[in-house]
Amino acid sequence: MSQIYWRLTRCARVGYTLPKRSVPVKNAMKILLVTPPMTQLNTPYPATAYLKGFLRTVGVEADQADPALSLVLRLFSADGLVRIRERLLAATSLPLGATSTPSGGPEIHPIIPFFLANFDDYLRAAPAVIRFLQGKDPSLAMRMTSRKFLPEGPRFAALYEFANGSESGDLEQLAWAFGALGVQDQAKYLASLFLDDLADLVREGVDPRFLLSRYGEKLAASQATFDALHAAITASEETLVDTLLREVTEELWEKVRPEFIAFTAPFPGNIYGAFRMARDFRRLAVRDGKKVFCVLGGGYPNTELRELEEPRVFDTFDAITLDDGERPMLCLLEYAAGKRGQENLLRTFLRNADGVVQFFSDPSEHDIPQKDTGCPTYEGLPMGDYLSILELPNPMHRIWSDGRWNKLTLAHGCYWKKCSFCDVTLDYIGRYEANPADLIIDRMIAISTETGQSGFHFVDEAAPPALLKQMALRLIERGVLVTWWGNVRFEKAFTPELAELLARSGCVAVSGGLEVASDRLLKKMNKGVTVEQVARVTKAFTDAGILVHAYLMYGFPTQTEDETLEALERVRQLFEAGCLQSAYWHRFSVTAHSPVGQNPNFFGVKVTEAKLPAAKKRFARNDLPFSDPTPVDHAEMGEGLRKALYNYMHGVGMELDVRSWFPPRPKAKKMAKPKVSPDLVARALAASAN
Repeated sequence: MSQIYWRLTRCARVGYTLPKRSVPVKNAMKILLVTPPMTQLNTPYPATAYLKGFLRTVGVEADQADPALSLVLRLFSADGLVRIRERLLAATSLPLGATSTPSGGPEIHPIIPFFLANFDDYLRAAPAVIRFLQGKDPSLAMRMTSRKFLPEGPRFAALYEFANGSESGDLEQLAWAFGALGVQDQAKYLASLFLDDLADLVREGVDPRFLLSRYGEKLAASQATFDALHAAITASEETLVDTLLREVTEELWEKVRPEFIAFTAPFPGNIYGAFRMARDFRRLAVRDGKKVFCVLGGGYPNTELRELEEPRVFDTFDAITLDDGERPMLCLLEYAAGKRGQENLLRTFLRNADGVVQFFSDPSEHDIPQKDTGCPTYEGLPMGDYLSILELPNPMHRIWSDGRWNKLTLAHGCYWKKCSFCDVTLDYIGRYEANPADLIIDRMIAISTETGQSGFHFVDEAAPPALLKQMALRLIERGVLVTWWGNVRFEKAFTPELAELLARSGCVAVSGGLEVASDRLLKKMNKGVTVEQVARVTKAFTDAGILVHAYLMYGFPTQTEDETLEALERVRQLFEAGCLQSAYWHRFSVTAHSPVGQNPNFFGVKVTEAKLPAAKKRFARNDLPFSDPTPVDHAEMGEGLRKALYNYMHGVGMELDVRSWFPPRPKAKKMAKPKVSPDLVARALAASAN
């Protein structure tokens, strides 16, 4: 389901009127809210917490669960490692103690023989690593940083990438990255590399669909037909990951015995797990002579399943909802209880008696106002079991994966909603509705009281500067001590004075889109900012002590190779001037609900999507294949861009010509020197100082 909130009993100023036609009956039906594997392991995805909190405002109780965490803890337990080894030995025919792939045999990822040769060390270390990353055994840090406690597989090669390319790989490398006294951080980084090795082991030797943050993603991402996913979920053989997920599902069934199960699937990497779990819940219900109603909602259906026609989906799910989940959920609870007809559902797909998929949306039903959605609650989730992971020694990157953040939303939708690459035609972007500042703070207090954590991640598409100012002032006036961060637009409203105010209220980091770092293309994508403006805003944040991460994009329609190099030069200058501390390059893609996707000719590209055969029924549609006549090898450019950024984030290579990050070329195809003033950013900052 989509965005919903926390506990009424702990939130002041939250009034609520019962929804039209809703007749909530407390515990009339046993409800379970589930986020299927996989998402982040350091903090719960917030949708179930939002929905559970909302349901409480109408007198309905629900359980919630995070099977992704349960799956990983089971997979990397001592028993899980033993089962992994059994699968590997059966699949690879490697002898016990083998340290490499046999000569002449099929190529095997090096983690597999390394794991088998060092199995006893993995068996000893894995439970300790999990406890340490859960924050339950911090004294292990000293042993981990000794470099004699953890078996160091292929992922530990990352240590050699520090310190200007030195290859010593010893303690001095870690001290360079973390400082001589950063023992806990050093240990967390080493433990995270250990965990990454185990994830690689599972993916390469047990189940190629598995990653720590997603599971079976390719089976669901913009798949026009249901065929591949259907084949995977109905296959007679299980992988070890499938087996463990089935065991997690069975335990959850025995614990809750739900009658109504709502799955929130924010990403394609949740869909395979959602289908497997729903099918197992149905099997268990039949075994026990029970009935269960399964619903799928969340970010993936909202963006990918809006044209759904495939009836086989409803062999697993009874209903699929779109957009905000509060009102559709109330309608479906009544529908499942026989108190509402299908014609009175809201934004819901069903399969009729003839096997045809129908979409129902009663125009008299309306979404719940944001101020009435209640406070999210994490009650029932194992908050002490999440893993704080530190995979990169970059201060901004660790904010995403290290530590647990309470998730909260300042406003529904985006106040700008003009960017041509964004899904501005969809409700989660296009319908803007802000919460009052004091209501936000009341919810922050309630959440902190419940979780014991005062850190907040505002998950807005773009936090409104005026609302941030109001919230910051009220946080200071009310004496509320919190730490927070979120996504913003680098617009001129973020003055040095506002940045200082936000920092005093607890802001420690912001992220925002610089995208193509080209004024021509920024205008073309209707971003509403310029590079010089971004320089001034990001420097204001940095000077206030707030970390800044920039989202970057390459391959936007009509972007030339010269423009990509010039963008990299501007980014280099932003890092050199201290405006940015972190950034990431994304390859542009055309989505069906963006202005580019809906009017590709205007942007100079052609959508090359194949027509679905008449015999096939539509499953998913979002990322669209396209052709751009501009002659650029974006794959080659992407590797150089990422290499440059990696070094810039570590303060390395600022003095180098940006062309040096790309492979050498013949003289006839040599890259042109960027036509960017070497003091572009410096002059922009000097102008703002005057």
